[in-house]
Amino acid sequence: MAKKEKEQQKSIEDLSQLWAVLTAEQRDILRENYTVKKFKKNEIIYQEGDYPMYLMYLVEGQVKIFREGVGGRAQIVRIITPVGCFGYRAYLADEQYVTSAVAIEPSTLFFVPLTIFESFLKSNSEFAMFYLKSLAVDLGIADFRVVNLAQKHLHARLAESILFLRDSYGYEADGATIAVSLSREDMAGLSNMTTANAIRTLAQLANDGAVEVERRKIKIVDEEKLARISKFG
Repeated sequence: MAKKEKEQQKSIEDLSQLWAVLTAEQRDILRENYTVKKFKKNEIIYQEGDYPMYLMYLVEGQVKIFREGVGGRAQIVRIITPVGCFGYRAYLADEQYVTSAVAIEPSTLFFVPLTIFESFLKSNSEFAMFYLKSLAVDLGIADFRVVNLAQKHLHARLAESILFLRDSYGYEADGATIAVSLSREDMAGLSNMTTANAIRTLAQLANDGAVEVERRKIKIVDEEKLARISKFG
């Protein structure tokens, strides 16, 4: 086996939560059937209306899941970071994709045919429970954010999005900088506002001493203040 193939196999086997619930036979099937694809920054992975064919694991980079809104403005549903999986909900619902996915930065993904995914669900209860829990968590987060984005004012909305990113992706080594990089446009899409409003509101949060901003990185300076803004605006 070539060095590159060994590295790819090691990476898929490092998806420990998934790997732990597979049988030896299923692990062999997975090794034989997954493919590796690389995407450039801003390259589309799938589009709304496409038919789902693959379960996707992100092993390097970042991917945003979004839906086109009024006036073509993108509403970000969630951000995928390693080693997140996506692309299977529409298959289980027997429908086309209602969202699109694009690489925020150069990204590497594993593609597993959804027919294999379905066979694992039917034959392995631990595997099925793993994805049932994943769907339940995603649904709970979506419900929470839909209410907040509909009812909160701009300051509270953006503060809530920053706290959402913190809870989802954690901090970098300094214990304050959120471990995800987003453009102002993406922050706007995540917060259901225009890019201009996102830029202005983020600057105001920085002036208030709640955060510091350097390019695409956000550092939380005063967590309590940010939480208050998120709650009361």
